[in-house]
Amino acid sequence: MVVFPHCKINLGLWVTGKRSDGFHDIETVFYPVKLCDILEIIKSDTDDVTFTSSGIEIPGDVAGNLCIQAYRLLTKDFSLPPVRIHLHKVIPIGSGLGGGSSDGAYTLRVLNELLKLNLSLEQLQVYARQLGSDCAFFLQDAPAYARERGDHLERVNVNLSAYTITIVKPPVHSSTAQAYAMIQPVKRKTDLKQIIARPVLEWKNTLVNDFEESMALKFPEIRTIRDKLYDAGADYASLSGSGSAVYGIFNGEPPLSLSFPGFYFWKDTQ
Repeated sequence: MVVFPHCKINLGLWVTGKRSDGFHDIETVFYPVKLCDILEIIKSDTDDVTFTSSGIEIPGDVAGNLCIQAYRLLTKDFSLPPVRIHLHKVIPIGSGLGGGSSDGAYTLRVLNELLKLNLSLEQLQVYARQLGSDCAFFLQDAPAYARERGDHLERVNVNLSAYTITIVKPPVHSSTAQAYAMIQPVKRKTDLKQIIARPVLEWKNTLVNDFEESMALKFPEIRTIRDKLYDAGADYASLSGSGSAVYGIFNGEPPLSLSFPGFYFWKDTQ
């Protein structure tokens, strides 16, 4: 079975508190974007699960990959046959786009269907939350308001299908732990969902990613990208997650002259 795990962008990201479990409480809106990896899972004649990859090189030990972790997680409750997993990596790593989380969540989705586990969405979410804070979002392909660790989700009516989304990633890697260490949690009196409901053109002065300024101080390329996207006519531009990718939302096509030599650049094609 072949599927296409998509990435996400964060429409606003507020860090509102430090939790007793070491994580942070956040508020954000996850929005699915068409930039995808390619994931194939088939039953195997080997004795155990195997994992291979192509495309962008994936650092670290294979055992730590979320696809493998998703399989191992299900084996705690099910007697699973061995499978072969191949991941063609397209979504840049360390970008704040949630590519690894999407791969793990899609592995759960595929195994549930391929092996006829008959798990409900709610049951899959329980497993996904054990993989990562944003993994549960990728079990459904729709925008969601997220709170607490980012794993408590509520459908939200945001539709950017009439816009063109671009994603730019400089050749720097953002550490999530370091990013959180650089900001101070703040309780908000405003309602993120109300801000999102306003026209995109109004987001520039109201829709904030708490990581953006501190990350831009560490990596000036982030501010340069954001400013260039605005200069090119973006209605809104922001860091995604804790970085380092920056996205722009354009009402129509961005200018053909828009380019970022040496940087990863992707443009949505409707």
